[in-house]
Amino acid sequence: CSTSIGTIFALLCIWRLFKALERRNDIKLKQKYFKRNGGLLLQQQLSSNEGNVEKIKLFASKELEKATDYYNENRILGRGGQGIVYKGMLTDGSIVAIKRSKLVEKKVLEEMKLEQFINEVIILSQINHRNVVKLLGCCLETNVPLLVYEFIPNGTLSDLIHKPNEEFPLTWEMRLRISTEIANALFYLHSAASVPIYHRDIKSSNVLLDDKYRAKVSDFGISRSVAIEQTYVTTRVHGTLGYLDPEYFRSNQYTEKSDVYSFGVVLVELLTGQKPISSSQSVEQRGSLVTFFLHSMKENSLFDILDPQVMNEDETNVLQEQSDDEEDYEINDDVTDPW
Repeated sequence: CSTSIGTIFALLCIWRLFKALERRNDIKLKQKYFKRNGGLLLQQQLSSNEGNVEKIKLFASKELEKATDYYNENRILGRGGQGIVYKGMLTDGSIVAIKRSKLVEKKVLEEMKLEQFINEVIILSQINHRNVVKLLGCCLETNVPLLVYEFIPNGTLSDLIHKPNEEFPLTWEMRLRISTEIANALFYLHSAASVPIYHRDIKSSNVLLDDKYRAKVSDFGISRSVAIEQTYVTTRVHGTLGYLDPEYFRSNQYTEKSDVYSFGVVLVELLTGQKPISSSQSVEQRGSLVTFFLHSMKENSLFDILDPQVMNEDETNVLQEQSDDEEDYEINDDVTDPW
């Protein structure tokens, strides 16, 4: 009997030792991921901007695993080039969106993704505006970093424009309101934020719609904050084809007008219901939606290319007045800003 008790005691000690080693290895692994995911750099950056930042929470990996039912496929809201977005419920019952970055094999690409991740956290920590998606926090103790945002339930503006729902049409009033909200967000980023910010990837798929279909500008991975006296940033061309400012494409100099150009393309999308680049177009024709729109204004044939939903409403006289106003300005083929 004493032998059995001794055996049980020995097994219990071995089990406790194993669990202690397992916990220690788990802590070491989390510390390794935290360091690899830029945790130390992020803490340094946030502390240096302490007076200008919103409170960013560092979530535990277990909390986000539970929130997403261990990243269950049924919780996936969307997939993109940057990763997968899950719907999650935190312990306090609040609903959030959790973006899980893609695992990248090549070191150069991994460093680029990490830079974009840290940049998005730093940028969004400086922003507090009703028309910009709110970052709640991040998790750095996993194999790939995670971002936690407020949950925006009604998808993207791109889907609303290009996947029309007969039961919920995109009315002229909604188009005007959404346009105004995006413009308000851009004005805030350029002129009212504690540090001026260039978004650098304004497009309809980066505009989310909340429960009341209010616009929320998102995806700040390639955004840049600039000094107040600075008028441009010189950088490699980043962004989305069809929305890129031609002047930026030529000079590698990005200004606030480059954001405005991209916003102008979104306005054209809202008016015409067409994509900036159509897969059905030839290579020579791709990216010609803005040029085609400007040509239609110049030829006084704007109504020929408008979304039928707009034409069915009694607001076409407003569009005609706006079109007439635009004719007071000279429009060139290499125009940088269509507005």
